[in-house]
Amino acid sequence: MIYRAIGVMSGSSLDGLDIAFVEFQENAGSWSYEIKEADCYPYTDAWIKKLKTAVSLNALGYQVLHVTYGHYIGQQVNKFIDEKKLNYQAAIISSHGHTTFHLPSKKMTAQLGDGAAIAAETQLPVVSDLRSLDLAFGGQGAPIVPIGEKLLLGDSDYFLNLGGIANISSKAEPYVAFDVCAANRVLNMLAAEVGKDYDDGGRLAKTGTIDQEVLNSLNGLDYYKKHFPKSLANEFGTDIIYPMIRRSGIHVNDALKTYVEHIVFQISEAIKRVQGSAIVKQATNAQRSILVTGGGAFNDFLIEQLREKLTELSVEVIVPDENLVKYKEAMIMAFMGVLRWRQEYNVLSSVTGASRDNIGGALWIGQEA
Repeated sequence: MIYRAIGVMSGSSLDGLDIAFVEFQENAGSWSYEIKEADCYPYTDAWIKKLKTAVSLNALGYQVLHVTYGHYIGQQVNKFIDEKKLNYQAAIISSHGHTTFHLPSKKMTAQLGDGAAIAAETQLPVVSDLRSLDLAFGGQGAPIVPIGEKLLLGDSDYFLNLGGIANISSKAEPYVAFDVCAANRVLNMLAAEVGKDYDDGGRLAKTGTIDQEVLNSLNGLDYYKKHFPKSLANEFGTDIIYPMIRRSGIHVNDALKTYVEHIVFQISEAIKRVQGSAIVKQATNAQRSILVTGGGAFNDFLIEQLREKLTELSVEVIVPDENLVKYKEAMIMAFMGVLRWRQEYNVLSSVTGASRDNIGGALWIGQEA
């Protein structure tokens, strides 16, 4: 069976709206995929400001933004379809939306981007709100991409996404995954202090010096002592990590290098925790691989440091082709929409800690009957 779907993803780094048109094929329970077209539509300064400040709006203002942003997503999808000449090819759209609130302790998460508005704009079936059911079942609602990693990307032992937040998955049964630490969001905030959108290739970080006192403070945060399943809200990076670094008064280049070291250390510790877990048993001397995607995969200095660190754990760092690096999450959003359409589990409880696997997502029928 062949399914053609569009996946839409807005990450916490706020670099833009990722859209991927993907063809999936299912044969006797085995899945394959091909990213046919993909693009990132950068946000305007106005939209960046709206998304950044959404959490401070009153209830009415937030709901209005939710609907307005949904129409915006639908319009961007229509633009994508026109530009890539995909009219009448996509059967379904699956949109993650843009995360604002994420409070697993209260069984609550919120992503901007009204699915009804997207369906009205595109006149296609739309799946949205992919995380809420998992939280209702007591899960973290994150990470949710492991279902795609498990069924579509089975060759690697670990999967690391270096987005605004870094998260890791291990394919050993039962499949486990969790948020590791804040990543690009903090690095980008530091780079912005010297007028840059991001530290291109990690060049600024490479010239810095690690501040051991700041590094020790970062590594001592309580979140890192928690066992998985666990997840992070964007505010962990923006309201806790970044202010800690700034209070230290260290130079931007030193801050960047120190934070790169922090990311690498926490990823290494996460792998050690998975390897040594009572839940996941693995031979400690076997050679393994970790597939790295997300914007951080283009940070040459970060990847160089990660390779050096993970050599100690016999883990090879693999950066795949550019399309998968950039659009893995959008591709998996499309896949989750297909699974939702098939009424099959698309969120794994072994990853999120929910009471059971679940079929996440609200379905909006945009086309005429």
